[in-house]
Formats: sequence, C-alpha cells, structure tokens
Amino acid sequence: MSVASTSNALPTTEQHGIKEHSDGRFGFVPVQTRSARFKSAEVTDFEAVTGREAVWKLSPVAKFTDLTAGELDGSAYEISSTDTADVDSSDITVGWVGRDDSRIGLAGLPEERASANAWTSFEQALAITVSGEDAKEITVSRANLGSAPRAAHTIIEAKPFSRAVVILQNNGDARLTENVEIILGESANLTVVTLQEWNDGAVHLANHFASVGRDARLKHVVVSLGGSIVRVNPSVHLAGSGSDIDALGLYFADAGQHLEQQVYVNHDAPHSRSRVTYKGALQGQGARTVWIGDVLIGNKATGTDSYEQNRNLVLTEGTRADSIPNLEIETGDILGAGHASATGRFDDEQLFYLQSRGISEDEARRLVVRGFLTEIVQQIGSPQLEERLQITIEAELTGTEGE
Repeated sequence: MSVASTSNALPTTEQHGIKEHSDGRFGFVPVQTRSARFKSAEVTDFEAVTGREAVWKLSPVAKFTDLTAGELDGSAYEISSTDTADVDSSDITVGWVGRDDSRIGLAGLPEERASANAWTSFEQALAITVSGEDAKEITVSRANLGSAPRAAHTIIEAKPFSRAVVILQNNGDARLTENVEIILGESANLTVVTLQEWNDGAVHLANHFASVGRDARLKHVVVSLGGSIVRVNPSVHLAGSGSDIDALGLYFADAGQHLEQQVYVNHDAPHSRSRVTYKGALQGQGARTVWIGDVLIGNKATGTDSYEQNRNLVLTEGTRADSIPNLEIETGDILGAGHASATGRFDDEQLFYLQSRGISEDEARRLVVRGFLTEIVQQIGSPQLEERLQITIEAELTGTEGE
C-alpha cells in the first residue's frame, strides 16, 4: 500500500498488532461515558446522518432525511388547550415566546442532528408555565401539522412548589422534529404525558430534556400508539439534591410501525431517585420497537436509588423488539442500582388458567395483554386519560392475530 508523500501523511505501520483505522488515526478515543456526548444547538455542527452512528444505528434514517438534513418550517402552529374547570387561569399559562426567552436551553441541548435541526429552525417556542400549590391538569393538543417537514420547540416550566399534570396530545398528519424542555423548580411536582396518536403515515422525532431541581418530582410518561415512525427520547438531569423521576412508557406497534425510545437519566446530585419502566406490545409483520435505557450515577450522586426495566410482549410472528439497558456508576456510595430487560411471548400457564375457566383463547389473550400494559396506564394519575387509554388499547387488541 503506497502513501502520498505529503508532510502530514501518517505511516501505515502496525502498533503492537493494532492496525491503523481507516480515518488515519491511531489515537482516536471513543466517548467513554454517556454524559460526554457532543452537544450543540447548531445543526451545522453535526455531520450528515448515515445510520452508522450510535444514536441512529437502530433507526430507519433513510425514511426521514428531510428532518435531519432538509429545511424545516419553524413557524407557530395551531394549538388548543383544555384544563379542569376549577383551575385558576393564572396558575397555568400557555403562549408563544421568542427565541430569546431566558428559559430556552436551561434543560439541555441536542446530541444529534435531527434535534439540532429543529433547534436551529424554530421561530417561536410554545411555553406552558405552571404555578400554584393546588393540583391541576391541562391538555395541550395539536393536529394535522401537514406533510411538509416541520420543526417545533416547547418549554414546560413548573415553578417552585407547584403541582400539575400536563398532557401533550398529538393527532393527525405530521413530519415533525422537535425539542421539549421541562424545567422543575424546588419541590415542584409535575407529571408530563406525551401521547402520540398520529395517523398511519406520520413521522415524529422528539427529544425531551428535563432538569429536576431540589426535592422536586417529575413523572414523565411516553405513550406511543399511532404513526409510521415515532421516536421519543427523554433525557432527565437530576440536578438538585433529593430530586426524583418516574419515567414511564407504553407503546403498541402494529404492522410496519417503528416505535423508538432512548431514555437517559443522569443522577448528578445526592439522594436522587429514579425508576424507569417501559412496556410494549408488538403485532403484525414488520412491527419494530427500540428501547435503549442509559442511567449514569455521577461521582457526586451519593445515596442514589435507581432501577430501570423494559418489558416487551410479542403477539405475532414477524416482529422485532430491541431492548438495551445500560448502567454507569461512578461512586460506590449508593442505596442501589439495577436494570432488567425481557422480551417474550404469552405465558402459556396464564392462557391455560383463563381458558380452563371458560374464557375463549382470543379473549384470554386480550386479558393478558391488557393486564400487561395496565401497570403503566394506572400510574399516569389522570383518571379521564387512563380510561380513554384503556379503550384505545382494547381497540388495538381487536386486531391481534393468533400465533
């Protein structure tokens, strides 16, 4: 192999049996910890997406190059909001703010190109601000964003000691990449539910960044049921002492659907707690789900209590579920940490038990799946939404094919 005779050419020798990389560098060191990933709000700081990158290797990147590399419509869009009748209107405000809003960037920054493209392109951010110690609930809905590639940015701020449930409802058509920033002040108690019920052809790439303050508690719930490609990646920074996160996910992939979640919890303060529980079901040829769970317990996070798990129930042939839990621990002074992952079919003993009591096989299967997913639904904390989701899951199950 010949080498051009330039002053900066590298020799093509071997070092202790290690061959030179194709990029010409022996000294390249990969990122060693999850928190060290490159971050930027500028799309041009990221290379073009090839699908070989760690963050993209399980995604069908060729199907949404317009969102990672193309120009995006970053204008404001139509929304509607409903809240409980007894909520003081001053306790929850919803409106559009400019890119110069001081809260933008407080919760996190993009780690990949689709997220950075959305950040670079949005013109105004939708700001939902919660205050007041009384419990309250609001649903913010958007629908039919169209088939053109679009960018969006949302800020959800919970003031100190505030309590609320915020539901983000998504319906209709969309080709959307967006960032959602969630900021919790001291002792705030906030539930954020993002509900993806898009039409069959929709593509939705979302990155959620959360910063949880001292003694604050966040419950973050991802429910993905509709859309062609839905990728919702929550990244939670437990920044204050005593901060707490329950990260919950529920997904049901039908034929041809790709539903993906990459969850990151960064324990960066003492006595923080995290519980990550994602559960999904798959049915139909080509149904695909991806779950990656990263938990980092930093060297300052003494007294941490952490556990993450992912469970997948395969209902038919021709499906694929990828489940990858990762745990990094930089201090030994913790209460506990662990992770678990499982993917499998129906429990034959459960089916036999139900059938032995006169329940048909099809109904027995539906009961098992309902029970499997109900664990997540019942933890949301919104009775009206929980009831609606139970009905939606039942409707999904009517299409279940026998094995």
